[in-house]
Amino acid sequence: MNDLRLPLLGAGAWAGALVGPVVVAGGRAGLVLLVLLAAVVGVGGGWAIRKRHATVLALVLMIAGTAVVAGLHAARVSDNPVADLAARKAQVRVVATITTDPKEVRGEHATYQLRRASVREIRGRGVVYRLRTPVVVLGGEAWADVPLGATVSTTGRLGKSDSHEESALLIAGEPRVVAGPGIWWRASDELRQSIRDAVAHRPPDQAALVPALVDGDDTGLSDDLADDFRTTGLTHLLAVSGTNLTLVVGFLLIVARWAGVRGRGLYAVGVLGILGFVVLARTEPSVVRAAAMGAVGLLAMTHNGRQRALRGLGAAVIGLLLIDPGLATSVGFTLSVLATAGILLFGPPWRDALRRWMPQWCAEAIAVPAAAQLACTPVVAAISGQVSLVAVLANLLVEPAVAPATVLGLLGGLLGLVWDPLGMVAGTIATWCVAWIIAVARFGADLPTAQVGWATGPLALAVLVAVCAAIAFLAPRLLRHPVTGVAGCLVLLAVALVRLPSPGWPPAGWVLVMCDVGQGDALAVRTGPGSAMVVDAGPDPGHIDDCLDRLEVEHVPLAVITHFHADHVNGVEGIFAGRQIGELWTSRLQDPPEGVRVLGEAAGTAGVVPVPAPYGATTTIGEARVQVLWPTADSDTRGPGDGSTANDASVVLLVESRGLRLLLTGDIEPEGQDQLADDLAGLDIDVLKVPHHGSRYQDLDWLRTLHAQVALTSVGAGNDYGHPATATVQGLEESGTEVYRTDRDGSVAVVESGGEAAVVTR
Repeated sequence: MNDLRLPLLGAGAWAGALVGPVVVAGGRAGLVLLVLLAAVVGVGGGWAIRKRHATVLALVLMIAGTAVVAGLHAARVSDNPVADLAARKAQVRVVATITTDPKEVRGEHATYQLRRASVREIRGRGVVYRLRTPVVVLGGEAWADVPLGATVSTTGRLGKSDSHEESALLIAGEPRVVAGPGIWWRASDELRQSIRDAVAHRPPDQAALVPALVDGDDTGLSDDLADDFRTTGLTHLLAVSGTNLTLVVGFLLIVARWAGVRGRGLYAVGVLGILGFVVLARTEPSVVRAAAMGAVGLLAMTHNGRQRALRGLGAAVIGLLLIDPGLATSVGFTLSVLATAGILLFGPPWRDALRRWMPQWCAEAIAVPAAAQLACTPVVAAISGQVSLVAVLANLLVEPAVAPATVLGLLGGLLGLVWDPLGMVAGTIATWCVAWIIAVARFGADLPTAQVGWATGPLALAVLVAVCAAIAFLAPRLLRHPVTGVAGCLVLLAVALVRLPSPGWPPAGWVLVMCDVGQGDALAVRTGPGSAMVVDAGPDPGHIDDCLDRLEVEHVPLAVITHFHADHVNGVEGIFAGRQIGELWTSRLQDPPEGVRVLGEAAGTAGVVPVPAPYGATTTIGEARVQVLWPTADSDTRGPGDGSTANDASVVLLVESRGLRLLLTGDIEPEGQDQLADDLAGLDIDVLKVPHHGSRYQDLDWLRTLHAQVALTSVGAGNDYGHPATATVQGLEESGTEVYRTDRDGSVAVVESGGEAAVVTR
């Protein structure tokens, strides 16, 4: 039997860590909650003492203890001079130590660098404070060059942080380094750079994936490959995880054994390996969490490993939450714990059932990723609204390549410190391994039903939890027999390979569909049976291809690329895939060059010649009448080369079909909208494609005068741009317009109903 006492205490610590910050932030409600918690502790503790239930007493005390620690931690962050200055949006001078690598954040008109820092000294409102508290820094490009661990001096304006883990947000000026990083940080940077150098001569995706596997450095990884990894359940390979540490430290232990190290010496190697890995991958909370889960994985490999690992998992959860209570609300922490627990609880019985009729190595290869994926499925669905149907198969296929790619990538970095060519040899072999991983991700993401949508409401998630629990309970009984085991695998494979029908989709008589392509635009206007005009292609060919397949579109008499930004043009191959194409219209402004190149290559392959949309022209295409409203015939055709003026050169179309008037606006900016307002005074429409994904930069007064019944906003879930802006959505809703958005509603279809625009979502 499994000893679940420590895991139970870990769950209690988690509950306490969630309660503590609520008590601090809740004011009177928090006080009431604190009183209730005290009552529970008193009653539960008294009962446990009388009944001599040590486990119950320990659980009650654990909940109370972690709640107090979490509350004190939250209070320390939210109640200090930095937080007080942030509440007053004070201008300050700060001395702080950088604690995370830079992350690029794209704003509406600029790109910023996001860093986390620990304040050492701050001067504001004429007073100097010396303290230690974390802040988030948002600065210019110069912040990307500040090394991790360096101490900098800067000026800026404080604001409130969105997270309770930082005291403030610092909008910073130029940094001045006053003290460089320590020797360990410099050594870590040298090794990380050596790993990148060892694979730099290989194709870009391969060169980016090897460092991600070794130490979580995903710099340079393309967005489309990251999307494919998410779709196929392989995202854990792109971030620092317990698997990374297990592979790296396991490799060091093997080398130590070859060198004759035994007994306690191996434990010392293991501890040093874990500490070295944390320094290499950075001492961020996610890395510390991964190190703890990796240590649990190493425990599982020892004698009586499963019992020791379960106890280790409980102890790791308790320790991590006492050190950093903020992990209780971390998605990464939740997924790591669930995956480890799934492997330890579900994996062994599934493996034992499978090895009745297959080799043990094969049984373990199937059971481990399946157990981890099942345990994480409800949380992944709650976050993404998707359930991957290929995740288990994809993880099974890549598993043989992950270990050699990780170990060889690390070896390439180490050898590269000695002699570059030697490091490149190991790095090259590592990229051969990741080439297979990339191929699996690409192929899996392109399967017809790689993932299915799942509602994120409480009832839907409760149903999914029940389904997963039933699978966990029934799987050993089904897998122990080869007939039922193979049949179950074949059913799962068939579901992934065969496109599942979407009940009621496409709706009868649809006029316009806004395809859910993530952070980008892609629209289909019905022109007849199996025929549609397509406006924009989104960022990924697979998404638009899938949308058009579901709409049963085989003929595209007209394709329009409103402008050449990646989120509108990069998916263009998906429009052309297996379909008859008529004309191809584009913006007059041939900028940015990369988007122009992408379209040119795809159009050349498809045998289509792009031409600028003819300003003022009106044409009838099947059921639709199309008029080009923008850009004007005398507008610029050459831009600055960086795409900064491309939005306002978007093709704007007025479409009439089945009595409905549709205004399709691309990403046109307020200046262009203002000109359209003058040119089209009195324009009245039924459906508005909201410009620029609903950004806050709008001529909202003009958009309101259009009196649209329905407004459509194509936007990616959790995007970094703040799209759609609350002011834009509320402004349209206040004028009586119903606003739909792809991040919440999925693909949106407009149908004509009694002369009005009705909406059906998928």
